[in-house]
Amino acid sequence: MAKSRINQYFIQVELAQDIEDPVITWKRTLSRFEIPYADCAVCTGKQACEKTSFIFLRKELPVRLANIMKEIQLLPDNLLRMPSVSLVQSWYERSFAEILEYEQADPSNYKVLEKFTSDLVTIRNRHNNVVQTMAQGMLELRENHQPDLQAERNIQYFLDRFYISRISIRMLINQHTLLFEQDTQMPPSHIGCIDPHCVIHDVITDAYENAKFLCDQYYLTSPDLVIEEYNPDNPGVKNTVVYVPSHLYHMVFELFKNSMRAVVEHYGTAADVYPSIHALVVRGKEDITIKVHDKGGGIPRSMQELLFQYMFSTAPQPPMTAISDSAPLAGYGYGLPLSRLYARYFQGDLILNSYEGYGTDAIIYLKALSNEANEVLPVFNKTSSRHYRDPGYTHDWSHTSSHHSNGKSGSNNSVHKMSST
Repeated sequence: MAKSRINQYFIQVELAQDIEDPVITWKRTLSRFEIPYADCAVCTGKQACEKTSFIFLRKELPVRLANIMKEIQLLPDNLLRMPSVSLVQSWYERSFAEILEYEQADPSNYKVLEKFTSDLVTIRNRHNNVVQTMAQGMLELRENHQPDLQAERNIQYFLDRFYISRISIRMLINQHTLLFEQDTQMPPSHIGCIDPHCVIHDVITDAYENAKFLCDQYYLTSPDLVIEEYNPDNPGVKNTVVYVPSHLYHMVFELFKNSMRAVVEHYGTAADVYPSIHALVVRGKEDITIKVHDKGGGIPRSMQELLFQYMFSTAPQPPMTAISDSAPLAGYGYGLPLSRLYARYFQGDLILNSYEGYGTDAIIYLKALSNEANEVLPVFNKTSSRHYRDPGYTHDWSHTSSHHSNGKSGSNNSVHKMSST
């Protein structure tokens, strides 16, 4: 039943795939999330309407699930046979079937709405370990079949799309459940998972303190933090932004972990003092820029492209273990790639500038205006499906360095390096 309904939902993609900008999903801006679903006849102002949200989600969630489930089927057969990947597939199929049960349900029935919210919580919890489980699947693949260059390129391409799809689905589910689940506790200033006045300084401080705790546990020492802000319109006032605090926290926490490890290992654990990590927050007309600067010795230019490749990590790779609630992420190499996806989800970005022998600048860009922060979502169409069949790119330069790879993230040179680490 589920497979036939996936195909039914996918028909609209097939019909629209030749259009220049096919509309197969209802992309939302941060400002649209900020005033959640308040467009029905009985709702005014910022009042959230559970009925309108239900009608939207019962249509939109299957579309997003169907898109990524169709794309999973194009992965290499060896990967699809891995137990962990099969487990993830089964979670998506089950969740898809459960949401479809509400396709003809009466949105005016309070019990229907209540059960729908409860089922969304169950679905969200079911998918809590998707990242760890998929990472486990990659390890299983390498243990049994060393993927070729084409497979590596396809996996990298897929994981970027798969994880940003997951971010978007969880965003929709969290927004609904936080607004409408009974007895849900959330900060009074929040609208669902969004803080309309998110104080960037506070999120940075929180992320630093937690990263410092981990660093102190592991190395028994840690570098200090210096925060500088520039707000030209309101000098001396902390910068705020309409954003999802948990997304921003995820990004900054990852950057602090990397910077702390680099600084302590560069100077050694016996050092009496370490150079501070500096965080700079700047508000511009279009973007808010957050720069995390460290003096941890930097990394070679030849390795910078690899830092956003899944399965590449400068930390020791963890041993293969059974899937559990505490499956480790450290050493899997997922931290920076996932952080960049969180930034890009609402039209931002995350980049690295490293100075070998000195240190690294990690820069996060966020949209300053919430009405310009559109969701970035993967679209499954002829172009995306062709990517999995393309045999690869032929180099047209005498040397296959990364800056001569025409910007293709899966150049043979970079994939070869990833495979050998």
